[in-house]
Amino acid sequence: MRELALSAPSGSSRIMLGESIDNLKSYCQGAGRIVAITDRNVARLYGSRLKGMDVIEMEAGEANKTTRTVEMIYQKLLDLEADRTSVIVGVGGGIVCDITGFVASTYMRGLPFGFAPTTLLAQVDASVGGKNGVNFKGYKNIIGVIRQPSFCLCDFDTLKTLPDGEMRCGFAEAVKHAAIGDAQLFSYLEGNWKKAFSLQRTAIEKVVHDSLLVKMRIVSADESEKGERMMLNFGHTIGHAIEKTTGMPHGEAISIGMIAAAELSVSKCNLPKKDAERLGALLKGIGLPTRLDAGGDRDRVLDAIRKDKKRHGEGVRMALLEGIGRARIARVELGEMEAVVNDMC
Repeated sequence: MRELALSAPSGSSRIMLGESIDNLKSYCQGAGRIVAITDRNVARLYGSRLKGMDVIEMEAGEANKTTRTVEMIYQKLLDLEADRTSVIVGVGGGIVCDITGFVASTYMRGLPFGFAPTTLLAQVDASVGGKNGVNFKGYKNIIGVIRQPSFCLCDFDTLKTLPDGEMRCGFAEAVKHAAIGDAQLFSYLEGNWKKAFSLQRTAIEKVVHDSLLVKMRIVSADESEKGERMMLNFGHTIGHAIEKTTGMPHGEAISIGMIAAAELSVSKCNLPKKDAERLGALLKGIGLPTRLDAGGDRDRVLDAIRKDKKRHGEGVRMALLEGIGRARIARVELGEMEAVVNDMC
């Protein structure tokens, strides 16, 4: 097992890589009550390993990442008489972790909480960094808080039950971290992603570990996203718009968003075209999409971009690349994004 430590203004977090969810209770010592929040799919797979915890199940899927689900969990916590001695644990993918962190941060003005992420996307990204939130009327994470989990336990064995599509979505976020902050990790992924995809232990541990180092470095410097943390949104401005309008899985939408951001980077940040091509080749090799198919509605995508919470006037501040492993924030006009979206469609 390897352990990382993240320190930020809202709290500190221990991140255990390769730890078993069977040891989850040992990280909740001193708790009067341990409440695990999970979804029905994860409960079916791992519910028997949550002995000694009260379990609250939510429905799976992005459609359930809403205030209605939050209200349901609040009621369950009241029924359980959870109090300030309780610890809340999210066991599942990114949606479960986001919901759990939001609930724990707001119930009784804040309870301690931790995560046991069971998907690759959650292990390399969603469970670390302190962003906790829910969607509202189709707009992603528009209601939320920033507060670090006390711990994050990454059991690589839980990845064995993931469909290939879910694994690819996780790799999209790993590629993002490499593209914005670690050229060596990017090169490693180019040559070794198949080993990591097949869960060869040394390879998957390196991908998760090195991805998290990029994210932790950025979050520690700018937890509240005033500047540098916006680099973690590489591919997300257009990617979220695609996800919202097409229903495409998050990682697939972000893959297309990264290609669009790379095209903008070539024209605005002098990203060498060969670096943009390397990014496209890696994503394609992993099996991720790089263009919108005929089902992509450009007008709806552009409308979603205009409603992005990062928009300022007729432009959006976006993370763009100067080179593989180097990113910066630049203002992109809506017209420039419209041209790229047109190309993608």
